[in-house]
Amino acid sequence: MLQSKSSKTPKEPLQQHQKSQSGLSAWLKVGRIDPEKSVQDHQSLDHQENYSKQEDSLEPALSYFAKADTVNTRLLKSLIPESVVPETSVVSAVSWLCVSKCSSNIQVLFLRWLITVFDFIDHKEDLRALYGFFFFFLQEEMMCPYICHVLYLLTRKENVKPFRVRRLLDLQAKTGMRSYLQALLSLYKLFCPELVSITLPTKTKIYFKNAEDPWKAAIKTIRQRRLENSPVPQPLFLGAAQPRSQKRKWNAQLVIPASSTNRSHLEGVREKNTDLYSTDEYFPVELLQNFPQLLQNIHRLEFPSRMGSVLTNPLLLHYINCTKDESVYLRLYYWLSQTLQEECTWCVVENGQNEEEFRDFLEILCRVQCFLHEGLAPCEEFLYRSLPLWDGLCCRSQILRLVSWIPLNSMYEIKSYLYDPLAQLFFTSSLYFKCSVLESLKRLLRNWLNWQMVHLDSAADSQTHSLNTTSSGLVNTVAELIHFVGMISTVALRLESNHTFLLYFILDFYETVCDVYLKYNMPLLIMPPAGVFYPVLLGMDSVNLNQLCYIMYRYRANLVAAKENEHSEKEIQQFRFSSETYKEYNQYITAMVGCLWTSNAFQKDTHPQGLHIDDELLNKTGVKEFKTSFNIVYHPAMIGYAVQFLQQAWPDDTTFNFSLIRGKKWNWYLKYLYAKGLEGLKVFIESSISRVSQASHNKAGNMEM
Repeated sequence: MLQSKSSKTPKEPLQQHQKSQSGLSAWLKVGRIDPEKSVQDHQSLDHQENYSKQEDSLEPALSYFAKADTVNTRLLKSLIPESVVPETSVVSAVSWLCVSKCSSNIQVLFLRWLITVFDFIDHKEDLRALYGFFFFFLQEEMMCPYICHVLYLLTRKENVKPFRVRRLLDLQAKTGMRSYLQALLSLYKLFCPELVSITLPTKTKIYFKNAEDPWKAAIKTIRQRRLENSPVPQPLFLGAAQPRSQKRKWNAQLVIPASSTNRSHLEGVREKNTDLYSTDEYFPVELLQNFPQLLQNIHRLEFPSRMGSVLTNPLLLHYINCTKDESVYLRLYYWLSQTLQEECTWCVVENGQNEEEFRDFLEILCRVQCFLHEGLAPCEEFLYRSLPLWDGLCCRSQILRLVSWIPLNSMYEIKSYLYDPLAQLFFTSSLYFKCSVLESLKRLLRNWLNWQMVHLDSAADSQTHSLNTTSSGLVNTVAELIHFVGMISTVALRLESNHTFLLYFILDFYETVCDVYLKYNMPLLIMPPAGVFYPVLLGMDSVNLNQLCYIMYRYRANLVAAKENEHSEKEIQQFRFSSETYKEYNQYITAMVGCLWTSNAFQKDTHPQGLHIDDELLNKTGVKEFKTSFNIVYHPAMIGYAVQFLQQAWPDDTTFNFSLIRGKKWNWYLKYLYAKGLEGLKVFIESSISRVSQASHNKAGNMEM
């Protein structure tokens, strides 16, 4: 009977097909009949009639599912979660992997779906119990990449066993070093380095192919539609005061999902966790409400299924900041790398709404890095991919703040991936953008210097050769950054006609550079280029001139300290400053003293780009008293103070006779300048200029360096 009717099915008209569909619904309803009631019905007088009806409905249903190779694929592609995915449903679906009904293509499709919705699964304890089941399927060549991906997401330390390491190594020997095998071996090595003896590449990379974009796009669309139509207000962030964001594109996974675990189970876990030494259960983050609770359960904290929710949870960020478990960082980096690589690309920012969502997400990343005081490697990779495509306008503040947190390392590609694209934008953008870039690079320099202080101090007990090699690479990386800023600053000053605002940001950068040796314990000292030094020295702004004086004072302090350490027998000086550094400093200091103090600006400056001009040429200019044109009285940046001093010292004199500022009046004028807040000028004069004798104080020009 089944064969005869099923053979007629393709030839039946459309009405008969619709009838079959309704029969399927009827069969599904019959399938829900209570078993006890069903037995009673079969025992009733209408047994034959009911059985005949069920048979008529069952037959088209079986015929419908007989074509499950097409149907299962379509069904799987239509499984789009609206909120969370129940773990029980996933476990039930996994159980079908081992039956002969599923083809290899369907098994692979299911694994791809599982990877895509992994962060939406409400709980994973039962799924993790199937770890060995998934591991068994590594032998299937078609499924192996996806099985490695699933295992990568499920792996805990207790899952790392010697026989599993051997199995992975055998696969590697058979197929070569595949990226998915490398990912799983890297994770195993983090948990149990003694079990994985082979050397693996340490550079962070994307181990797995992109997740299914159509699925992810459908999930976002459905969830966005659901949230927009929902009249119920959104819950608060766990541990935060701000309401949950309504924007669900990039920020869709930044909230800890609601657990399917019932309340009684959570209460049972709460009672068990009163014992600090009980480690048989993980502590669910749904129970984590305050910092003392974090400290009490820090040794068994179970991270949420959505790793992105860590970014908006201060308590979990505290945990990440103090944990030594590299697997936590690895999991966070993996999620963040996938998110930034697949979703945060400039091509998808097509309208104002997308840009606003994108900006909010990047703002969260900026706050997280500031909280951790450390740059995140996925953000660095994102910047290196994105900067060549960036227009310098979209999310400017957030992008430049991300630049300031790029991790310090000795990567050779930093020039091509960071400096070159940034320089192109820098030279072709506005004055404000140039200043913003300089501010970002100053923060980057400070973050690098702070990072090396912490990490090199912690590695002080390591081998000297290894430490020196590491320090050399860091010094070279920092030096390259300083030289890059010097180059773009020189060009920018020419493009912007030595704009005062731009000079301020340039000098702010070099205020950090001048103290690298003493303040940050890095054996490095790089003078500003002549294209920066001389425009400030001869400029018309007293604030910038005062800051230059302070910078030169700090350069002198660092060089003196370095010179003393070179002759110290107690300290082995691994790095020595080049004689060119001392020579360049002396040339600059000669020019400054000649301009500001001794009125010999054009005679003693021997710098190749300096101010030396022959007297014969100077006389042809027709400028009277040209030698005093840049001292602290006549200097364009200081003449305003000189006028005010004359008005206070000789209020009845309206001729503004600057020649009166000499002898004792010169010293009074200095005190007047110091009282006006020119502390940089004060420390520069006191450190770089010494008087020949006490009696010579009354003579204006009788000074020497």
